[in-house]
Amino acid sequence: MSASEHPGAGHRQRLRDKFLAHGLAKFTDEEALELLLTLATPRQDCKQQARTLLGELGGLQAVLDAPAERLAQVKGVGPKNVLGLKLVPAVARRYLEDKLLRGEAFLAAEQAAEYLRMGMQSLEREVFRVMLLDGRRRLIAIEDVFSGTIDRAVVYPREVAALALARGATALACAHNHPSGDATPSTDDRAITRRLYYACQGVGLELVDHIIVAGRQLHSFAQSGFLAGVAAEYQALDLEG
Repeated sequence: MSASEHPGAGHRQRLRDKFLAHGLAKFTDEEALELLLTLATPRQDCKQQARTLLGELGGLQAVLDAPAERLAQVKGVGPKNVLGLKLVPAVARRYLEDKLLRGEAFLAAEQAAEYLRMGMQSLEREVFRVMLLDGRRRLIAIEDVFSGTIDRAVVYPREVAALALARGATALACAHNHPSGDATPSTDDRAITRRLYYACQGVGLELVDHIIVAGRQLHSFAQSGFLAGVAAEYQALDLEG
């Protein structure tokens, strides 16, 4: 071992080689976190920091989702480590958003699921997000239009429809988060979805889906059949009129 190397240099290089050969598929959470920490800690073994982070926070996802202030409280984790740990999920969200914006077509519940989870599952306040689509259901833009208290978001369907029209969209999908971790739709969630559908229909827009994000859980109003029921209800009223 040369004077410039530290005792863990060989292990660190093996982790790097393993990643370049196989990606993260053959890594444990501890190994993945250890490799990430080495990027900001060039001359120190990072195994113990990785083990402590996982032990205190409960898993790799929990570590990456943790606030910077909480990460800084973990023994052995310095400011550069915190920066790296917060940068990774931020870059991943940007990557997924850019990938959605370049997509051929948009199937809200499937293609947006991981983006929505990564972007909304850790929010402490409710946020209402709108994904604007063109005539071929390709994503035009993603907009956060409302944010609320810990348990409620105020949503104005006409403003959502006006935003979509102003951006040249012909369809849209909406999402909001439940900080409680329970994706079960509330009475208000159902009422908002119905009002959104009616507002969109009134100006010639299609509401593709409304998705609730709660931690790793998702609830899709399209997949549950609720939107189809609202569409039938709207059509019946239209025929009566």
